Amino acid sequence: MSSIWCERAWLGPEGVADNILLETDDGGAITQVGTAPRPDPGSGVLVLDGVVFPAAANAHSHAFHRALRGRTHAGRGDFWTWREQMYRAAGALTPGKYERLATAVFAEMVTAGFSSVAEFHYVHHRPDGAAYGGGLGADGADDHDGDDLAGAHAMELALCRAAAAAGIRLTLLDTCYLAGGIGKPLAPEQQRFGDGDVHAWLDRLDSLRKTVAARFDPAHITVGAALHSVRGVPESALPVIADRLPPELPLHIHLSEQPAENEACLAEYGVTPAGLLARHGLLSARLSAVHATHLTAEDIELLGSAGATVVMCPTTEADLADGIGPARALTDAGALIALGTDQHAVVDPWLEMRALEHGERLASGQRGRFTPDELLHAASAGAAAAMATPTAGIAVGMAADLAAVNPASMRTVGSEPGQLPLTATSADVTAVVVGGELLAVNGIHSQLGQPADLLAAALKEIA
Repeated sequence: MSSIWCERAWLGPEGVADNILLETDDGGAITQVGTAPRPDPGSGVLVLDGVVFPAAANAHSHAFHRALRGRTHAGRGDFWTWREQMYRAAGALTPGKYERLATAVFAEMVTAGFSSVAEFHYVHHRPDGAAYGGGLGADGADDHDGDDLAGAHAMELALCRAAAAAGIRLTLLDTCYLAGGIGKPLAPEQQRFGDGDVHAWLDRLDSLRKTVAARFDPAHITVGAALHSVRGVPESALPVIADRLPPELPLHIHLSEQPAENEACLAEYGVTPAGLLARHGLLSARLSAVHATHLTAEDIELLGSAGATVVMCPTTEADLADGIGPARALTDAGALIALGTDQHAVVDPWLEMRALEHGERLASGQRGRFTPDELLHAASAGAAAAMATPTAGIAVGMAADLAAVNPASMRTVGSEPGQLPLTATSADVTAVVVGGELLAVNGIHSQLGQPADLLAAALKEIA
């Protein structure tokens, strides 16, 4: 057992309390929440000053998109023009390069206050579409740039090793990506994303689950499933997935991110993307619909009545000019809101919380659309519910995943502790604990050092 003392801690509906002492077991779970005076130096108790919150959970990430930050703003355009730059970045990845980049990105997340991440992963194969697993690709390239980096599941295992190095909990969402658009084959730049057909994807997913379970601690690294979108997965595959996908797996999908997606879906199938999922029994509490920006009233009712999670990525949706999603209406309909950083234009849970509320204010003309407590829930427990990860919270039975915030910085000084989601940023995070272990202090990772240095080195390899 170990002990963690918090100068102040946010305990959910109970608000912020002083002098909180947490006891944890050997697995890093909280076994007791009480109060105690500040421990003496040398007592062996981990002391967290400031205001301590449950660490954030990142419910939607594409780690390699971090290579695009600050490099896509030179001209006008939209999501579709940005996507061409994204494909170029994807094409430059090898397992070794991706492991180094993802390690840096995951370290950046930890220092910002995240303890877990759902990685929406579709860069499965070599650039020409040939599977990893020995030998050379059709282009003659040898990707073996490190130990075990050209074997089966090379890209997936690279991400798992990156998460293990950074100490972040990973739900690796292995993604089905079969088409380049509704009724279109994969384009050349999309070949490495595809598995040929839905049965090949399901078989590879099964093999991946067994491989990851044999190599990594399931408390920290596990596998879930994702469908890229209704653009990327034909309707004919949906009943197969509904029938064969193990029911315990989290299932994510990009949903109604763009009006063009909705228009194509209506033209081909006669229903919206949400309606198409409902047609095949894929709308349920295990589903996480990412973005859900352009929904009809019926879509909102379908997602809400299913108890689905809607993962919003407000800073990415703003960066890509996607639009403002109906977060309040979805919540009122019964959906659970989660937050993610998606393309990592920003890696900061506090700014995602703020952007969610600010988007609602801009769209509605009203303030206070989400309370600070609701924002914190979306960034922690709401997001964790989209993963195979312990539910976030400072309570008995929860993982001791914590982030301490300085309430006296230039940004936060004078703030009510419970209103820090509207004033703090990741620059105010002074300590991050994952599973009872101190992993970051003042922006420096305890094992990996300064994430900016790791990022600089990794980005040079794929620039």
